[in-house]
Amino acid sequence: MIALIQRVLSARVEVAGETVGAIGPGLLALVAVEPHDGEPQARRMLERLLGYRVFADEAGKMNRSLADAGGGLLLVSQFTLAADTRSGMRPSFTSAAAPEHGRRWFERLLELARAAHPVVETGRFGAHMVVSLVNDGPVTFRLDTG
Repeated sequence: MIALIQRVLSARVEVAGETVGAIGPGLLALVAVEPHDGEPQARRMLERLLGYRVFADEAGKMNRSLADAGGGLLLVSQFTLAADTRSGMRPSFTSAAAPEHGRRWFERLLELARAAHPVVETGRFGAHMVVSLVNDGPVTFRLDTG
């Protein structure tokens, strides 16, 4: 499982002009599921999303996690993160999970997140989404469960 996380002041997802998920300060996580992903990867990704230290402490250093700092978590499925871009001029998606597998494990990650964190929003799996954000920093990291 791969996530591109961004520390945000706010973020939202729209589908067909309707806001389907929105947060204030927190993390936006664009998430891709890979073919080998399952329960261990979903649990590890959640651990990393909630525990990765990207928020400033009193000294201004990135020492606080989302769990420490509070705020929202906006999870958005994005299979294109799993693309192989090493050659050519067009991405290959053979390293991304099939849609059914991707949906299953993205939804499991969402379920685990909602059980563990008070503010969790999402987009709509498989839909054309418009994602808006105000990146804070900017602070952006790629997380991988390997």
